Amino acid sequence: MSGKPAARLSDPTACPIPGHGANPIAAGEVIERPAAVVKELLENALDAGATRVEVEFRHGGRSLMRIEDNGHGMSRDDALLALERHATSKIVEAADLDRLASYGFRGEALPSIASVSRFELQTREQGSDAGTEILVNGGKFVHVRDCGRPVGTRMEVTHLFNSVPARRKFLKTDQTEAAHIVQCVRLYALACPRTSFTLIEDGRTVFRSPECATLAERIAEIFGRQTADSLVPIDAAGEGMGLHGLIGRPGVGRSTRHEMIVFVNQRPVDSRTLNYALIESYHESLPKGRYPLAFVFFECDPASVDVNVHPAKREVRFRSEPQVRGFVIRAVLARLRELGTPAGGAVQIAPAGGAVQIAPAGGAVQIAPVGGAVHVASSDVRSPGCSRNPSEPAKAGTTNSATPPDIRATSAAPRIPVALALPIPPPPAPVEIRTAEIVIPPWRFLALAHGSYALFETAAGLVLLDRRAAHERVWFERLREQFRSGLVPSQRLLLPVPLELDPVSSALLLDRLTFLHAHGFEIGEFGRNFFRVEAVPAWMEPADAEPFLRDLLGAFRDGRLPDKDTDLAREELARLAVAKAVRLPERAGEAELQSLVAQLLATRTPLTSPAGRPTYIELNHSELARRFQK
Repeated sequence: MSGKPAARLSDPTACPIPGHGANPIAAGEVIERPAAVVKELLENALDAGATRVEVEFRHGGRSLMRIEDNGHGMSRDDALLALERHATSKIVEAADLDRLASYGFRGEALPSIASVSRFELQTREQGSDAGTEILVNGGKFVHVRDCGRPVGTRMEVTHLFNSVPARRKFLKTDQTEAAHIVQCVRLYALACPRTSFTLIEDGRTVFRSPECATLAERIAEIFGRQTADSLVPIDAAGEGMGLHGLIGRPGVGRSTRHEMIVFVNQRPVDSRTLNYALIESYHESLPKGRYPLAFVFFECDPASVDVNVHPAKREVRFRSEPQVRGFVIRAVLARLRELGTPAGGAVQIAPAGGAVQIAPAGGAVQIAPVGGAVHVASSDVRSPGCSRNPSEPAKAGTTNSATPPDIRATSAAPRIPVALALPIPPPPAPVEIRTAEIVIPPWRFLALAHGSYALFETAAGLVLLDRRAAHERVWFERLREQFRSGLVPSQRLLLPVPLELDPVSSALLLDRLTFLHAHGFEIGEFGRNFFRVEAVPAWMEPADAEPFLRDLLGAFRDGRLPDKDTDLAREELARLAVAKAVRLPERAGEAELQSLVAQLLATRTPLTSPAGRPTYIELNHSELARRFQK
């Protein structure tokens, strides 16, 4: 690794850029967290032509960060010059920004890091008899001396922010800071699959990836073989741009964007333009709220993209944003069309420079019902027009796992207690979670509209019920009560479900096994980053175990399931569970809808779904009269 001298350019000699020449690249570099240190030192290592990089950190980077590589190294003069601000070999003049071929270019990182830490540099270039060791503490040189070491560079940062305690107190927990470091190393490992990477956290090897011949091999090393097998290659070129890499198959998605990674000219970036293009391309291939898997490299003329927008160099700006967005959308849509888009709609790819149009699906998606029978326990929850005797068992073919377990009405009076029972299969002894006394109005069923909405006549007017929102509310409160009471029935699987995770998700899962076991899961470790799901909650289909656990780990990583607040964690878990538990059949009988109404009105918050959507809309007589008045 070189501090600022780079191996990518023909002239490896570092020199400071004086006066006005430094102004176009000056960024006022601020090291805000340990991951920023790791990023800058990694970029130096890769710019120096390293084929082996080892990263070690402790306590989220607070106490130690060490980056060692086998790059070209530096002479003593270059090593000293690298600690001067704006000393860089990457560019000579501002015009070089239009033809950047390196990750770093400003010459600010090393002086900024050395000013807020205890910084030790050891380096030796090819042909030198001895290496150079430089120690800087809080921006002040302690010593410069010879040392023995192989060709390459070793940089060690300790006591980060000790001299600026105000900045240190704004750091997050060790776990959060460690996650940022791991994500940073993973990005550059993906960008350079032919470079060997080793990541060590608190003495434990998080991942060790040797030199990989292909991007797919590197993804398998970092994210697991299951993720790699769900990807397909993409390779498109035209209009002076190129797009290659791996994207997810239609229907394969995640609840977060952690596995939607883009590179611009080999540089990992956060680009709204490219992210929007990828999400829009999967509009008909993924349900709302899901994000595609993508590990794609976008290539373009360096002069057409500005990487000097932000000090961290993660944000980029294209000279022609619409052209870039259109190219990516057309390329991804064409690839998805080759694979077959499951949404059933026609995909039209507009010519270059034009808009991309996606035709709506030709028919509704039908989801077959799965699971247990629906029983209506009392005639008091039936509408006057209900044809089936609720005391009789449901006929074959009327099963529906989307309908929550039956409610038991025990009185013929208008005010009746409704017991919320456990989802099927129940525990050995019937357990009632909560009993609420409610008033069930005489709702007379009229019709089912568009398969999703049920129309009822009431004494006050009309009610339009959103079936999905109602099911979600009932399921949510049912599951939340189960989680709070610790009465979560589970079902053992005849064939365990294999689960392969990336190292970060694997560590999260191991830390939260007790939490998962308390909520119906039984998961055993079966090798490095490999697990077996041997039991799942009773409300879950076995096929949903793997994607649900991935979404759950994503929620843990994002902090949506806080460790310190168990109630909030259980509430968020119930929300995630609802998304998997509710499966609406295309048709619903009158008795099932009357049962759903009764269960909805028995909940604590019947007016909205867990996501905040209305469960039903009521139009009273005065509102109807107002709308139909002359």
